[in-house]
Amino acid sequence: MVVRREANLKRRFLSLLVLVGACMWCFANASAQWLDIKLPGTPRLADGKANLRAPAPKTADGKPDLSGVWRAAEGKWLASLAVDEGQPPLQPWAATLYKERVANDGKDRPSGRCLPHAVPDNMMVRSAPFKIIQTAGVVVLLFEEMNNFRQVFTDGRSLPTVREPTWLGYSVGKWEGDTLVVETAGFNDRSWLDNPGLPHTEAMRVTERFTRRDFGRLDIKITIDDPKAYTRPWSANAVFDLTPDTELLESICENEKDYEHTIK
Repeated sequence: MVVRREANLKRRFLSLLVLVGACMWCFANASAQWLDIKLPGTPRLADGKANLRAPAPKTADGKPDLSGVWRAAEGKWLASLAVDEGQPPLQPWAATLYKERVANDGKDRPSGRCLPHAVPDNMMVRSAPFKIIQTAGVVVLLFEEMNNFRQVFTDGRSLPTVREPTWLGYSVGKWEGDTLVVETAGFNDRSWLDNPGLPHTEAMRVTERFTRRDFGRLDIKITIDDPKAYTRPWSANAVFDLTPDTELLESICENEKDYEHTIK
């Protein structure tokens, strides 16, 4: 028992070192570029710093403008997407798979092999922000990690008939007052919903409600509806902080170099 416990502790420690090393790489590179940018349209305090509590900006048609570089306010959502509701209502097979992934410290997570994070998992990586670009007919989300992107079409189209499931699905959006409601479907079943390994199937649909409460804060309510993996729809609420006066950096997953150092 002592030997097994020591082996488990060693495995967890080495896995943590890999993750910490990756995060340190991100922060080291982030400090090397895009310094001292004064982006136009940013409200300022008397000392010249961005006023993050100023009113949310508006587009020409009066809609809230979600544009900006955003970062999860806390790391808890990546660690457990369901933190606000406790354990998600998993179907028995999904509960078994989730327990296996947790017991293995998530060693087989797709991102460890340079494969994409899920929706909404890709927004939860604090060391790698994402950028929203809002236009009249489409809202684009650019993800620093692995240089992925999403398109949310707001031109009135419906979700397509999915012939080829994808990692990030297909998204359409509409405005309900000051909230952008995004519906996404057409996923493959290979991604994880959070870092420990919440599973899903190709039947999953994700609803995200984006609300910019002021210049520096963005709230997103996320609802997962996957009757093949969960007994009912469930939701989580996440908060994001604007990262002012900066831009995204190139971040490439280099041929799975970290994966060989994980404990199998």
